[in-house]
Amino acid sequence: MKKILITGANSYIGTSFEKWAGQWPGGYSVDTADMTDGAWRSRPFGGYDTIFHVAGIVHKKERKKNAQLYYKVNRDLTFEVAKTAKDAGVRQFIFLSSMSVYGLESGYISIDARPAPKSNYGKSKLEGEQLLRQLNDEEFKVVILRPPMVYGRGCRGNYTLLSKIAKKTPFFPDIDNRRSMLYIDNLCEFIRLMVENGEAGTFYPQNDAYVKTAEMVKLIAQARGREIALVHFMNWAVKLLGRMPGKPGALVNKVFGSLVYDKKMSAYSEKYEVCDFISSVRMTEGTEPA
Repeated sequence: MKKILITGANSYIGTSFEKWAGQWPGGYSVDTADMTDGAWRSRPFGGYDTIFHVAGIVHKKERKKNAQLYYKVNRDLTFEVAKTAKDAGVRQFIFLSSMSVYGLESGYISIDARPAPKSNYGKSKLEGEQLLRQLNDEEFKVVILRPPMVYGRGCRGNYTLLSKIAKKTPFFPDIDNRRSMLYIDNLCEFIRLMVENGEAGTFYPQNDAYVKTAEMVKLIAQARGREIALVHFMNWAVKLLGRMPGKPGALVNKVFGSLVYDKKMSAYSEKYEVCDFISSVRMTEGTEPA
């Protein structure tokens, strides 16, 4: 049996993985440690095979006054937990990083792409990665995950915005874009394989197929018993808004821009897409059983 400790309580991905691993009661034992205070430092890490570190600052509005909090949590705390785990004899450390380390709202990311984060979130995640690589060796294997947008039932983020739009609007711009996305169950299966196979390295899991935003909105509406017309007459306005500086342009590009990983980057020796795109939308909307 593999013993796993999730460092970071009540996170969406952490609790989802714990539930996923519960399908193999004889294969995995999963515990969780709350990282909001220093009590974890007195918790023994010995006996665990893997630490899955999900604690981090994500959904906060970035301001000068909270800038250092990103580095304190996403970089410094990550390294401290990993060092504690290594000293305790843990064999593997999985760090939940992000596609944000590339600093892109749109673009094509190949294996040769150099990270260039723009936000404190992306910068702190990248600096956390760099510190972790110093600890990696044959006895302590470090896994760095850089997933694209994760979605699933109960997940916050851009999907929630699209879902709200799909439930109200009669039409939606038919912009021909492509996005790398990752359904939560597919991510959880990927993490399980990382544990099972004792992996080390940097990984870029994503769904098999890229997602067109308009098609996703249409599927969400259909899952809710509605029909949405995909129209082209609004495309010029969307493209114009996307060129605006600052937050308006960034938001439009997040929704309608193309941002993908090269599919070869996400290949793995075992299949980890356990749910196709159409079913994943229906299960996220709660209209198909998970």
